[in-house]
Amino acid sequence: MLKSILLLTLIFMVAFPANVLAQENDSVQTAIWEKEFRSIPQPENLRSTMKLLSAHPHHVGSAYNKQNAEWILAKFKEWGWDAHVEIFDVLFPTPKERIVELVAPGSFIARLQEPPLAIDPTSSQHDEQLPTYNAYSIDGDVTALLVYVNYGLPEDYERLERMGISVKGCIVIARYGASWRGIKPKVAAEHGAVGCLIYSDPGGDGYSQGDVFPTGAFRPKDGVQRGSVMDMTLYPGDPLTPGVGATNHAKRLSINDVQTLTKIPVLPISYADAQPMLEALNGPVVPDGWRGALPMTYHIGPGNAKVHLKVSCNWDRKKIYDIIASLHGAQYPDEWIIRGNHYDAWVNGAEDPISGQVALLEEARAFGKLLQKGWKPKRTIVYCAWDGEEEGLLGSTEWAEEHADELKRKAALYINSDGNGRGYLSVSGSHSLEKFVNDVARSIQDPETKLSVWRRLQLQRISSSAADERKELRGQQMWRIGALGSGSDYTAFLDFLGIASINVGFSGEDDGGIYHSIYDDFYWYTHFSDTSFVYGCALSQTVGTAILRFADDNLLPFEFTNEAATIKRYTDEIQKLVSSKQDEIRERNQEIDEGMFTALADPKVKMIPPYKEEIPPYLNFAPLQNAVDALSKSAERYHRASMNISLETKKSFESVNQKLIECEQKLTSSEGLPGRPWFKHQIYAPGFYTGYGVKTIPAVREAIEQKQWKHAEEQISKVAVVLEEETAAIDAASKELENILRE
Repeated sequence: MLKSILLLTLIFMVAFPANVLAQENDSVQTAIWEKEFRSIPQPENLRSTMKLLSAHPHHVGSAYNKQNAEWILAKFKEWGWDAHVEIFDVLFPTPKERIVELVAPGSFIARLQEPPLAIDPTSSQHDEQLPTYNAYSIDGDVTALLVYVNYGLPEDYERLERMGISVKGCIVIARYGASWRGIKPKVAAEHGAVGCLIYSDPGGDGYSQGDVFPTGAFRPKDGVQRGSVMDMTLYPGDPLTPGVGATNHAKRLSINDVQTLTKIPVLPISYADAQPMLEALNGPVVPDGWRGALPMTYHIGPGNAKVHLKVSCNWDRKKIYDIIASLHGAQYPDEWIIRGNHYDAWVNGAEDPISGQVALLEEARAFGKLLQKGWKPKRTIVYCAWDGEEEGLLGSTEWAEEHADELKRKAALYINSDGNGRGYLSVSGSHSLEKFVNDVARSIQDPETKLSVWRRLQLQRISSSAADERKELRGQQMWRIGALGSGSDYTAFLDFLGIASINVGFSGEDDGGIYHSIYDDFYWYTHFSDTSFVYGCALSQTVGTAILRFADDNLLPFEFTNEAATIKRYTDEIQKLVSSKQDEIRERNQEIDEGMFTALADPKVKMIPPYKEEIPPYLNFAPLQNAVDALSKSAERYHRASMNISLETKKSFESVNQKLIECEQKLTSSEGLPGRPWFKHQIYAPGFYTGYGVKTIPAVREAIEQKQWKHAEEQISKVAVVLEEETAAIDAASKELENILRE
């Protein structure tokens, strides 16, 4: 290693003039540190850390969760980090009483419990496990007719209405999938239901996917998916303190004023518990797309099947513990690179989230090793082990809200991971980081194929694409990253604060069905997921390389041409969405005029007479198109300037970097999205009726989807203004770089 460094130094001294040498030596040294960093993570460390952290259930408020927090804090300090705990006081309900029973015809009492398995040691820790329930369901005691509503999406209820079936006054049963779970009781309540059951159908999460646990990786018949049903499309975090940190001195709402609780009681159940109730349903047979994989005929109801549902909770406040560790920047201490992963779980949580947390901790250990060898980051690196993510992104949201002003000034980047598995690199996030992510991915070796993780993902995308798309994919030098909605700890940073963010992980070759169950534990993970922990090391190497580059590059590595191209694509999509809705309504109205309209349902069911809809009006997209064109020109200008300045002095970059930090914030609006002001970002947001799934240019797109045409046109102009502000910010950074070139 020493001989290589001396040789490289000699080459650069001969080849480059003195005024360029310092900058180039920085680049060479950074490459050396990167290589050193990537050699440090070891699979056996990840394995032993996972075994420790997942040894017992560790949900919010549990003794083992606090023990894990103390252990993580001690490790950061041992590795040379400046670490501390930040405590928040949050609302966290836990169940007192849960009843689900079929009362007619016949009777059946649901078990609502997952049985331990002799082969799986930690599955028997019953006294420490949270029961199967949905956090933030209201209390309720209802008895009503049962109706099957497929996935419980708005379009499913539209289908029921066309069939003349109402859920008003009924309990609905929906299968998991196609949306975040909290959407299901939300939409059910909007249609008059009085209760909601959510079950895991084996068609999407059980034996039809593969052998069930413990023989295989998939959900057994008694497995249940716990989870929060807080309406996080309004705001995540502590329900009592929206927009501010849940400290001891925070002003809190009364529970009666909280908007993010469900409006009806809801419980999750297994497919073993669901089957007798579904078998009791009569009424029309479901449409083809509504059928699951249970060995029975699926009916919709309502008929004679009546269910009793009762939920009662302890509505307590609990303390959560965020571990915050820092390496202070030697040159730019007020520019922060933030990295996070949560450590709390619904039960033992080996896959979700400990597989990601152990990678984060191995990164922290590796940075500690670099410190011992003389490396110091130019920018401040902040590592965060979040608590309370499972219940509603509690820890990250409260910390971001508490430190909002400082984070807006200083945070250049947030990198998140959650669970990690085996397979292909997956990255979603801010598109100003797309080029940067591609460059990092080319530097990381896939542990099994020995290709770069960039190349392996490209080959996977080519092989899984249609024949007419493969030629284009083969020629691509950069693959696209996805957009972020919600569902993990990046939400507060991107959607609330406007901090450029990415979410990173490996997946695709470790499918399974233990999500949020007692079987998500060390036994399952070491038999069916990243069994050798080599992809945990790959995650550490990927994120660590990204952090080293962002922390030590003199000019923050943002690139806006990809952002502009992506926003243009989103704009084209919503214009096509309007056209498709116009065509759809014209076709339907024509069928009505010609008496040809037929519903795709059981012909025996009495139909509601069809009605003609008004054709959507013309929407003026010119303000948005003009703003996108201006943004594209601005992005190209910055690209040219940044390419020309790559060998210049670093001394003038601090003010440029400050402008770059602010660019993502320019994509936010202080008034937020319509009806949900907590969500500030105007390009990315979780959908109001998807929950996790992203809606791009959400204010416009969702207005069109909901046929609010006047509102859509108003939002077009507002988004255009935001893009104009982004353009001005990029132009300001470009001008400063151009001035440096002229000096």
